[in-house]
Amino acid sequence: MSTRLTQKGTPMVDSLSLQLVFSASKLQEQISDYLANSLKSKGYESASPTVLNFLSALDCGVNYGSEIARNLGVSRQMVAKTVKELCRVGYLEQVAGVGKQKQILFTQLGENLISDARQLLADLDKKFMTEVNDKKLQETLDSLNQLNTLLLDSDKQ
Repeated sequence: MSTRLTQKGTPMVDSLSLQLVFSASKLQEQISDYLANSLKSKGYESASPTVLNFLSALDCGVNYGSEIARNLGVSRQMVAKTVKELCRVGYLEQVAGVGKQKQILFTQLGENLISDARQLLADLDKKFMTEVNDKKLQETLDSLNQLNTLLLDSDKQ
């Protein structure tokens, strides 16, 4: 590990963790873009990385705005606005629930979108396994899970 100095003399230590963050972020962005573009070519005009990220936080069954907000770390108002837009484009629907809370459900089009997205990801898995080999890919996943566990454990201390 080395340290470089900025023009003002501030030390900047090299970090593998920083490289990991950038690489993981770039990979996530590339996969999201690939998925969104592939789904758009299948006719899902409103498929975007943001929409797909939001929909991926939902359960296949009944969802509630407060749970979605908690899972995504956003406000309930943001969830309500996004759900309204996704209802408009046909991916979600809201139905009366218990009390004031409305149930948020996938429409058939929404379920088809998620199903097609999962198939595209499975196809991408095959490509990764062919190019990288499935053992190396599994080792990478295991290493990432181990790093996640280490970070969670260090947060608890």
